[in-house]
Amino acid sequence: MDTTGILDEALERLHRTGPERLGRLSNHAPMAVEALAAHGQAPAVHRWLDRYARKLEDFPSRVEPVTAANWPAALGDPARAADWIDHFERQLAEHPWREVLAQWWPRLLPGLYGGSTHPVIRVGHAVRTLLAGAETGPRSAELAHGLGYWAARHRPVTVPVLRPTAVGAAAALDAVPPIAERDGGFPARLDRVTALPVWAAGVTEPGEARDRLADLVRAATHRYATHGHGEETMLVHAATAPNAVLRALPALPPALWPASLRAAWTAAAAVTAMYAPDEPVPYAPPGPVTPEEVFERALAHGDEHVVKLTDTALDVGDERALAAALRAIELTASPSS
Repeated sequence: MDTTGILDEALERLHRTGPERLGRLSNHAPMAVEALAAHGQAPAVHRWLDRYARKLEDFPSRVEPVTAANWPAALGDPARAADWIDHFERQLAEHPWREVLAQWWPRLLPGLYGGSTHPVIRVGHAVRTLLAGAETGPRSAELAHGLGYWAARHRPVTVPVLRPTAVGAAAALDAVPPIAERDGGFPARLDRVTALPVWAAGVTEPGEARDRLADLVRAATHRYATHGHGEETMLVHAATAPNAVLRALPALPPALWPASLRAAWTAAAAVTAMYAPDEPVPYAPPGPVTPEEVFERALAHGDEHVVKLTDTALDVGDERALAAALRAIELTASPSS
């Protein structure tokens, strides 16, 4: 993890900006710069951020402080993003960050699907940084921004009608039925997801939940190599959202792990239902390439989703995961093009 102070500088710079732009598109910069720093590319952070700066908007206006009494009414209100971020900054100033995370995780988990899953992804990046050791002010503030964004975009989903179970995460993803109508954005498509395979519902033991979640991250990352052309950007989240949950587990009480698995599965399966193509393409082995070389290619490409999928692919670490990252580079238009 970066110890140069560059990541902290970048986060301080970003905390003057809002979690979204144009009222609906997520600010990916905090997640991307954390990934760059985590993979030894801290010297490139500010250059990358300079290019991304045109997508940033000012920090939003405040409405009314979130309190212990009124927080349920503010949950899921995007106009209260600044209020929620302020609330979590106060909480983290008064309590250890793990304690705050453990208190709010079960409250926020049912609404993991808001903001196209970006809020939980941002929290996962923040938790990874804090678990790495240096609990600096900017890194604690980043957790507050992530949790605040999640609370503001909190969006539960109706439990779908369950289909027969599948064995293994890869088979379960293959069994996800596509939605009939593929028009509209993430919220509209999410409302059309009416059936998902049973896969995580019966898991109660924390160790099994952790192992299944790792299997899900691996399967969703692998699947991008052959299915990413269905929607090169949105299908990234089938892997990065459950990986964010997996990254948070070590900071959470094990009793929360089974519910975390179920929420992550629903997110990955729903994204698959909404965006997967009708047919896969043949798997193409990546050839002789190292993880470091793949990440350097992602950085050179520059797209935030490419960087984040490559970050997850390096967590998985095998050949097919590297092929998925290279596929994202191939499919995604470069920001400089």
